[in-house]
Amino acid sequence: MAETGKGVTAGKLAITVQKRLSRAQEKVLQKLGKADETRDEVFEEMVANFNKQMGEGTKLQKDLKAYLTAVKTMHETSRRLQDCLADMYEPEWFGKEEMDALVEDTDTQWLDFHQNVTDNSVLTMDSYLAQFADIKARIAKRDRKMVDFDSARHHFSSLQKGKKKDEAKIAKAEEELGRAQKIFEELNVELQDQLPVLWDSRVGVYVNTFQSLAGHQERFHREMSKLSQNLNDIMTKLEEQRQLKKDGTTAAKTAAAGKSEEANHSRAATSPTRPGPPPSRPPPSLRPQHDESLDDDIADVNAEPRTPQECSWDSWHEQTAADDEEHPQEQLQVGWDYNAQTDWDRNNAQLHSEPTWHDDGASVGPGGWGDDEVQSSASNSSEYELPPGFLYKVKAIHEYAATDGDELELTIGDVVLVLAFDNPDEQDDGWLMGVQESVWKRSKDISSKGVFPENFTQKF
Repeated sequence: MAETGKGVTAGKLAITVQKRLSRAQEKVLQKLGKADETRDEVFEEMVANFNKQMGEGTKLQKDLKAYLTAVKTMHETSRRLQDCLADMYEPEWFGKEEMDALVEDTDTQWLDFHQNVTDNSVLTMDSYLAQFADIKARIAKRDRKMVDFDSARHHFSSLQKGKKKDEAKIAKAEEELGRAQKIFEELNVELQDQLPVLWDSRVGVYVNTFQSLAGHQERFHREMSKLSQNLNDIMTKLEEQRQLKKDGTTAAKTAAAGKSEEANHSRAATSPTRPGPPPSRPPPSLRPQHDESLDDDIADVNAEPRTPQECSWDSWHEQTAADDEEHPQEQLQVGWDYNAQTDWDRNNAQLHSEPTWHDDGASVGPGGWGDDEVQSSASNSSEYELPPGFLYKVKAIHEYAATDGDELELTIGDVVLVLAFDNPDEQDDGWLMGVQESVWKRSKDISSKGVFPENFTQKF
């Protein structure tokens, strides 16, 4: 017998074609209602469950592979990100070695997670779905054998109902019917046993798959959380290191600026014609230590002028020169006043270097002025009695709002009479005691005195 292909003979091909034609003819007759069709509703339900189960498994397998692809992509992205950080991390920064080890550990965690998902989830689903193809083929074969069985049964029934009965054909048809029925029932019974078991197995497969996936995810994220915390700690310490370095630089600049400003203030203090810059904010409310040298100057100013009988010009000149050498700053700040109770008009006074004395003991001011001239000048510049403890006058160059009950309100242009503290220990650094000139002229009320910031005023 000639062969038409590998393992296929012409006789087998003819038989196969004949069977397909017979099955197609039988299905047409069944649809037309001219032939009986074997129906098994229980089996049909099993087949429906099988198709549903196979569809769900196929979708789960597809999604798991997509998840695995995403894990691989995340691994590659994470590795590039970590490598970028490691490359940018300079050797002198804090935690360089820890950073390199962290990069390696992160890559290892991603590799392990990817492998565990592949082995315990994706491959498990592949094995689970592999059995569906064989069962699906057997269900299709069972359907074909059922059609063959229906066809043989219909042929046998037709021969029996025919007018001319051919016993040989009837016997042959009965034999074919028995053989077709046997093949169909064997497949049918076998599938009826396997399909319910396969349907129930889906629960265990889903549980194992997702339990394994969840376990690997939990371990992976736990380890990654530790690595992330380590990375956060390294970044925090790096920022602290940077901040400390920044603060150190700022402190150095501030110290340099402070020294420069202190030098400027020192130069300003030694030059009466060049006052220091106005303050940027009010001085602190702390009170300074008492300057005893100021009390000495106050005592010298308030002391009664010595007569020629009390001292000679040579001794007075030597004492004045000695005071100038010992307290040069006080001489510049306090100034030289002939009479502490008079406010001379310095713009009109032409000061000379040496005072003179009359024979009768009356003093003569600098430049040869007599007592009458001194009193005339004093009456022109100071027409009111000065408060006790008066030192000198200052003018407000900045406004100041009092923050306490013992402080003075200052407005630009206000003239303040500076007074000595009753208790020198109460004087704070940068603060003076005084009374508004306008208030003193109006009421002569010493109780209206108060403290005010020195750097808000200018001596004149």
